[in-house]
Amino acid sequence: MAYLGEALSKDGWRTIVLGHRESGPQALRGDMRRAGLIRGLQDLVADPVAYRGRFMDIDAAIAWSEQRCHAPFKVLLGHSMGARTVMLEAGAQNKLGISARNRFDAYVAMSPPPPDEVFPPDAERTITAPMLLLTGTRDFTVDHQGFEERAQAFNSLHSTCAWSGVIDGATHLNFADVGFGSKSRTTSATVTLGTSFLDALRDGHCGRPPVVAGVTLTSK
Repeated sequence: MAYLGEALSKDGWRTIVLGHRESGPQALRGDMRRAGLIRGLQDLVADPVAYRGRFMDIDAAIAWSEQRCHAPFKVLLGHSMGARTVMLEAGAQNKLGISARNRFDAYVAMSPPPPDEVFPPDAERTITAPMLLLTGTRDFTVDHQGFEERAQAFNSLHSTCAWSGVIDGATHLNFADVGFGSKSRTTSATVTLGTSFLDALRDGHCGRPPVVAGVTLTSK
């Protein structure tokens, strides 16, 4: 997701990209060997110990950043597994017994999770911080649920400022600048919506979503 980190950096944000030991190919291979692909993915996203490890990484990143220069406005952004971490950090209800830290001023979740073994229905009702949710019409879950399942998280939010964007033709991997189809449209729309949403908040108000071709936008 270098495209997004570089775009945010050019937009004036100090951008820190985390690599979690609990995520990625090595962690997934272990779960796949034990339980197969689909069950392995499900096990990977439902491991409370792994989430605590990711939160420790976030702790370290915040501490490192604050030692250099205090950031008056902080944002946590994530895709897929990262979006799950975003929702938990922001305060979503969950079945893992993880308590919210809510240390950020705003959140961005790309491919937000649907109700599943971690998140109950309406899990997002306890989130009040500003949040941008992005998905695509081909952004299917591991068990083949459609984008509508991901998009319903927006309806539950009690955020003070929230946008939801559904990008026509975007797949799950397109948000990571991978795959075929609508990759360029997905990355372009993600940058436009992300910077527009966050720049307005940084300036002290909830902006109006821009008109972006091929994107269905909702705000509240």
